Amino acid sequence: MTPPPHTVSLPQPPGGVWITGAGTGIGAALARHLGAVGWPVTASGRRAAPLQALASQCPGCVPVPLDVTDRAAVQAAVAAMEPSLPMMAVLCAGTHHPTPGDDFSAAAVQSLIDTNLMGIVHCVEALLPLYRARRSGHLVLVASVAGYRGLPTAAGYCASKAAVIALAESLRLDLADSGVRVTLVNPGFVDTPLTRQNPFPMPDLITAEAAALAIVRGLERGRFEIAFPSRFAAAMKLLRCLPDRWYFAAVRRFTGL
Repeated sequence: MTPPPHTVSLPQPPGGVWITGAGTGIGAALARHLGAVGWPVTASGRRAAPLQALASQCPGCVPVPLDVTDRAAVQAAVAAMEPSLPMMAVLCAGTHHPTPGDDFSAAAVQSLIDTNLMGIVHCVEALLPLYRARRSGHLVLVASVAGYRGLPTAAGYCASKAAVIALAESLRLDLADSGVRVTLVNPGFVDTPLTRQNPFPMPDLITAEAAALAIVRGLERGRFEIAFPSRFAAAMKLLRCLPDRWYFAAVRRFTGL
């Protein structure tokens, strides 16, 4: 039986949870979900107004405006949290814009890398010494099924998400005996302000609330990788295993590009 909404059997970590990218989308939905069951939530995002709106809906939510691309600002934010440091961090901040081969721009790719990869790296760098010293803590890195293989017009986005997948796998190996857990989250298409800009039909599109529930259920099961929705994630994993010639032909046929 599917548990009712806002039921969480996951043990609450000391200090609750820090969620980056919490102003909108998956991050905001996850903050509302965990806040509704009494978790202390520290919510970060670039814009203060959405965080204040979230805090008004979410009991126990503390808004901390933050640009994760700013390494010094991340270090300062984590230092300010340290007295009651959240021992789970869901690093969800991300962005997307096309980087097509016929209008390729290093600056466009750099902006994706800065947010999607280095934003997570800055947070991990700041948190990891504190988690290791306590021999406890949980890093939840949000990538995407788009990191499994390259997709048309998304070279920068796919590269940034593939890097997060590799980062999570390496950290999982390095931290296996440290007491610090690492979880990788790979969503498919989720209805958010970013995906609403896509000019194509998105298969198996789910709501941000459904994505938040999938993350919670995956964390409860103790999985390293949480990929959803299950059918679409399985299809993307299958594409990852195809020989190159078959893969490129399949993607061209599916997308028409």
